[in-house]
Amino acid sequence: MLADVRVVLFEPKFPENVGSVARACLNMGVSDLVLVEPHNFDLDKALPLATAHAADILASARIAGTLAEALEGCEAAYGATARTGGWRRGIMSPATLAGAVHERLLRRARVALVFGPEDKGLTNAETALCTALCTIPTNFQGTSLNLAQAVVILLYECFRKALEQPFEPAHQPVERGCSVAERETLNEEIKRALLDVDFLREQDADYKMMGLRRLLGRIDLKRGEFNMLMGVCRQVRWAARKAGIAGSGGAES
Repeated sequence: MLADVRVVLFEPKFPENVGSVARACLNMGVSDLVLVEPHNFDLDKALPLATAHAADILASARIAGTLAEALEGCEAAYGATARTGGWRRGIMSPATLAGAVHERLLRRARVALVFGPEDKGLTNAETALCTALCTIPTNFQGTSLNLAQAVVILLYECFRKALEQPFEPAHQPVERGCSVAERETLNEEIKRALLDVDFLREQDADYKMMGLRRLLGRIDLKRGEFNMLMGVCRQVRWAARKAGIAGSGGAES
């Protein structure tokens, strides 16, 4: 039921935790595990925690050089975070996340759950690539969860949601949603258009774009809508250049 879910571990520090995550993936029917720049990864240290049952998942885990590479082929990416505030507002609960994931799984879209390193979690640079963020409520005296604990909690919520409404093949073709890479392309095009009309300034453009990224992340953007918004951005940039008011968005890319 969660065959189209990918678990992405960004810069995990301890191979034992990776092994425990592989076991959690097995428990919830997930076989797609990707590690981004793992620190001192040692398969021999990870295997005992994975147990023999999850050894195949661990052995077939892919290692990616960047988070963007790890998210290739995914329509949405949901980042797990314990930090809130600032632009990290409107964060999903695990149950809400499960509903959002399930909607995409119903149309056979691939979805990624992204988890940061054990000591500091995901930074703003990584969450910028995520469609939305999720936090697991805990007692205020212990807000930090073990990596494998966080993975199994979110996967369990997704698995439980899938049990409520199992996947059934659609009789009509469904318009596919945008991939994570396409969303990033759109975000960059929007930023350039807003720089050209001086709505954004180069020195703080990335920070101010975080709010727009969160807004767009809440929209289940289809490919036709993506094409439309890209066209709007290109037209805005063309009009700015024609009027001689193009700001720091730069020349046509």
